[in-house]
Amino acid sequence: MKKNIILIGFMGTGKSSLGRHLARRLGYKFVDTDSAIEEITGKTVEQIFRKDGEIRFRSEEKLLVRKLSRRAGLVVATGGGTVLDRENVEILRQNGVLICLTAAPEVIFQRVKNKKRRPLLSRGDLWENIVRLLHERAGAYEVAEFTVDTGELGFDEVLHQIINYLQQKEYIS
Repeated sequence: MKKNIILIGFMGTGKSSLGRHLARRLGYKFVDTDSAIEEITGKTVEQIFRKDGEIRFRSEEKLLVRKLSRRAGLVVATGGGTVLDRENVEILRQNGVLICLTAAPEVIFQRVKNKKRRPLLSRGDLWENIVRLLHERAGAYEVAEFTVDTGELGFDEVLHQIINYLQQKEYIS
């Protein structure tokens, strides 16, 4: 059975864009958890946060993680906070390899500054929110088997490093 490739990391590190390309290269199906939650609920992530709160969003996220863990051959781009819940981490590890994408705060700022779909960054000063959340989440992404800095390397080089790692560990052939 093909292990799922689970991309974790802070928002703006490239999980969705890299995930799509990685899935295509491997012949896997791509799932973006935020998009899947929007499809399931009929609401945007921002609407869920605004109307129902973060607890409701995290509940939807946990249900989706359980469903995805029963499937194989997926590349999953998780939301930045998915791994803050240890149960999610354990469930994702059952049939998945966790790969963390990182970037410096300055890189994240440049990538997200014009994007509206970031409820946890939308109120107050964007830079301060990024720095605060990175600090609060320090250590949370260390659950990954492999980490790649997407701010230091080009897109193709990041893909190459991930594929090489997966081949070395014999997750893919």
